[in-house]
Amino acid sequence: MGDKWKHTALLVVDMQKDFIDGPVLGKAGKAIVPNVIEAVQIARQRGILVVWVVREHDPLGRDVELFRRHFYSAGKEGLAVKGQIGAELVDGLVIEEGDYKLVKTRFSAFFATHLDSYLKTNGVDSLVVIGVQTPNCIRQTVFDGVALDYKSITVIVDATAAATADVHAANIFDMKNVGVATPTLQEWV
Repeated sequence: MGDKWKHTALLVVDMQKDFIDGPVLGKAGKAIVPNVIEAVQIARQRGILVVWVVREHDPLGRDVELFRRHFYSAGKEGLAVKGQIGAELVDGLVIEEGDYKLVKTRFSAFFATHLDSYLKTNGVDSLVVIGVQTPNCIRQTVFDGVALDYKSITVIVDATAAATADVHAANIFDMKNVGVATPTLQEWV
């Protein structure tokens, strides 16, 4: 069983309190938490490398995209500030020994990080992606993975979410059109 999955990594993207419990996603983010928990459990049982991709920003917003910097101006607390409760994983998700945590400051988990090198050094050529948000961090990470020639990329459709079902569906459609597999969690199991 382990051999089938030894070249696969599960990327768990931005499952942090500010994104799930805050105003960004509303109910859609909270709705996928049970499936994300289950996907992580299944990945561990299969011997799949679990990579926790998180945002952790400077309190002054000096490392966020220009269009977001106003959220970090004087007197405001931006999203996913390093060391603050909002940057923590949502309840039920825990980084365990053997997992890997990657901090990013942009949509893609690959942009300006060492993720590609880390994965390839560990023999990973296939990705399974879960988390939030479908049109931003999920999509950018997936398209960069395609550009970096990962052999197989899977997005579990009911373990990812966007602010609306229509936005989620449109982005899943786009990813499917470039060869990304888009099963439900039960289909992946």
